[in-house]
Amino acid sequence: MASNDTAEGVAPTRSEKAPVDDQDEITRIKAMDRVIQGAKTATEKEQKMTLLQGFRLYPKAVAWSMLISTCIVMEGYDICLINNFYAFPQFKQKYGEQLPNGKWEVTAPWQAGLSNGANVGELIGLIINGWVSERFGYRWTVIVCLMLINCWTALFFTAQNVETLLAAEILCGIPWGVFQTLTITYASEVCPVAMRGYLTTYVNFCWGLGQLIGIGVIMSMLGRDDEWAYRIPYALQWMWPLPLAIGVFFAPESPWWLVRTGKLEKAKAALLRLTSRNRETDFDPDETVDMMVHTTALEEKTTTGASYWDCFKGTDLRRTEIVCMVWAIQNLSGNSFSGYSTYFLTQAGLDSNSAYGFALGQYGINMFGVVGSWFLMSRGIGRRSLYLYGLCGLFLMLLILGFLGLVPESHRREGSIATGSIMLGWALTYQLTVGTVCYSLVGEISTRRLQIKTVALGRILYIIVGIVCSVLTPYMLNPGAWNWRNFAGFFWAGMCFLCIIYVYFRVPEPSGRSFAELDLLFQKKIRARDFATTKIDVFGENIDGDFMSKYHKHAEIKGLDKAGNL
Repeated sequence: MASNDTAEGVAPTRSEKAPVDDQDEITRIKAMDRVIQGAKTATEKEQKMTLLQGFRLYPKAVAWSMLISTCIVMEGYDICLINNFYAFPQFKQKYGEQLPNGKWEVTAPWQAGLSNGANVGELIGLIINGWVSERFGYRWTVIVCLMLINCWTALFFTAQNVETLLAAEILCGIPWGVFQTLTITYASEVCPVAMRGYLTTYVNFCWGLGQLIGIGVIMSMLGRDDEWAYRIPYALQWMWPLPLAIGVFFAPESPWWLVRTGKLEKAKAALLRLTSRNRETDFDPDETVDMMVHTTALEEKTTTGASYWDCFKGTDLRRTEIVCMVWAIQNLSGNSFSGYSTYFLTQAGLDSNSAYGFALGQYGINMFGVVGSWFLMSRGIGRRSLYLYGLCGLFLMLLILGFLGLVPESHRREGSIATGSIMLGWALTYQLTVGTVCYSLVGEISTRRLQIKTVALGRILYIIVGIVCSVLTPYMLNPGAWNWRNFAGFFWAGMCFLCIIYVYFRVPEPSGRSFAELDLLFQKKIRARDFATTKIDVFGENIDGDFMSKYHKHAEIKGLDKAGNL
């Protein structure tokens, strides 16, 4: 087998390089060679696999990934509720203060506190998830978080004052922060290369679905004039956790996590539960485990540890930087400004029902954008290309929004309608590209050993930037503050242009690459623009025995006898 491998272009194995007298050492080296050969075969099969073949081979993985990603629906639903309850008279009278003119309002400080309370909790959840999920596994982490959601929802439902609402937002934010990273990681680890972009971006679809359900529930409550107008929407949060927890209990654990923890036979069993019997691709679970073992060994060679601090060492620093910036660019490209489309339409004279209906349509467009991005990816357009060209489109529309500020006051209604319409186009372009593709990029660029922590750090920066943008934007638009109105489009266009420059020089193309290939490309410090064209051989890399010795038993079980013969 060694001579055949050399003929195929694989670097000579250690057993060929030097004679070894010790029989145990010979057995160990042959075991390592067997794992490497299996990894090479599995990688070649994955990279040749078409999208349709992937769905035929991994239909169960698709179902389980979609189930776990559905946890994000709850976050989108609740965030939609709190931001829209400020207009409910019953909600304002219960949790607000009476103004001198006799009206009830939730004061600005408490609005800011409630809106950002979930962000505070999510920051805590993101940090905790970095070590909890790696220690206890993805399934049990999700199940415990779902049970916590059940508990904290009771605070929403029974809250007698605004302080209790704030506590509920913070406490619920903790499991939501866990879901934000864990769902992406699970999706990227249970599917082959051909399907990674679709299952990771489905997370964004779930976010939009939660918002769509939330705005629909709110519209159905507009006719009520009692406290149940806001209590029923909160109570509906109980419909999610228990069914999801039952489903997750029966879901297979991530085989990549099982390999990282040395549970190789359980990893093989998980793979069999994720796949169907399909002879078209000649799938072999042992070879796929070999690929995971080989990739993990490569990462152990270049990554000394698995702590948050290790995300800022060596080649992982570059990967952490890219993941963080890819997340932050979602807000820096004008996302907070685009959320004010209903504000401009209200200025044009639309009533509240029409404004909520417009928001419903905008959330629907967001979901359509995710499906549209899947179509674009199926046409062979890479993640880097979609992200870069999408930013260019957003930049042009933000410039148009700025120039609409030059419309005379006598045509203010027409200008406001034009602004709202451009923002709809902005939202569609955003979801087709930047808003959706981001989830795929962060799931692929980070190393397997540090993925949970890297994605968590990226999401933390996203939240921090989002808080800053959410504070600045009202000042830009408020007539009593800076009163920039449409001219704020010029500011965000400038920020978007800087994002375009960053993406061009720093964000690589991960499409079609195995995790091991991405590891090696970063290790060799290949320029982002050259990722797609650089040819590498990950199986020609020498992996020290210290990194592979722990997998010796796995290779023996697969076919090595005690004499070391294959």
